[in-house]
Amino acid sequence: MKIYSAPLQGFTEAVWRNVHNEVFGGIDDYYTPFLRYEHSEIRSKDIRDVERRNNAVENLVPQIIAATPEEMRPLLELIRNEGYKRVDINMGCSFPLQARKKHGAGILPHSDLVAGILEEVKRNDDIVFSIKMRLGWNDKHEWQALMEMINDTPLSHVTMHPRLGVEQYKKPVDIDAFREFYDACKHPVVYNGDLLTLQDIQRVENEFPELDGIMLGRGLLANPALGLEYSAGKEMSNKELAISVRKMHDKMHDVMAQRLQGNTQYLNKLKPYWEYLLPDMQKRDKKAILKAATIEKYMYAVNDGLANY
Repeated sequence: MKIYSAPLQGFTEAVWRNVHNEVFGGIDDYYTPFLRYEHSEIRSKDIRDVERRNNAVENLVPQIIAATPEEMRPLLELIRNEGYKRVDINMGCSFPLQARKKHGAGILPHSDLVAGILEEVKRNDDIVFSIKMRLGWNDKHEWQALMEMINDTPLSHVTMHPRLGVEQYKKPVDIDAFREFYDACKHPVVYNGDLLTLQDIQRVENEFPELDGIMLGRGLLANPALGLEYSAGKEMSNKELAISVRKMHDKMHDVMAQRLQGNTQYLNKLKPYWEYLLPDMQKRDKKAILKAATIEKYMYAVNDGLANY
């Protein structure tokens, strides 16, 4: 199967992607956090994240979020100008702030809006589109009302995260509902959701042998070697993983230290990664990293934690 890196706001931005690809790899395609068009503009932060000059990763797919064709068009113009040929459409974001605008999973109960987005896909036949979606917002059968129009739209694949938008990440994934979608979808299907270990990936692969691929999100943040482990067919030892994580972290540190000013900016950007990274690290070591108040204390705690891992 193909292995994709999921888009996660605030985490899988250009610095992380570039360094992950250099140190670990094992990913067929990286997906950017979604670009959005709001208040008649695209955020400069989003523009920087997809600009070619900031991306060393060649296999990069921009993701967009929109409720109408009018919101899509400026985003597609930016993506074209940067030379990209593929675009992923976010119909899965569960954050209420986006869902209230009928963005992400919030669009799924509104078949008329989904139809408008898919018609815009057909009008832009120079771009290869894919969709990332959930089962629905409030009802796990909402996808069924959209299936005919999705099947009728030229798409490279559809990624399904088998939860509801209102559930966010709180309830278990619904494998039975995913199976129904898998059987009904005429496009290649990618599975996303709660893939935290090599065994998780292999279990899904065995259960759905015709999958186009799997998309790794929080699992890849926790274990950056997860895609590499899949291709090798074996897990890294803790020692090997700690060495590579240190290398990735230090490279990210070098970039961040040049861009971010002072303890607060730097720590606010790097410490959140440790809320996911190496969840089986000793609790006292993880706590020291997350509580560090200066860059010096933070680096000391990181070095100590990795040495003990």
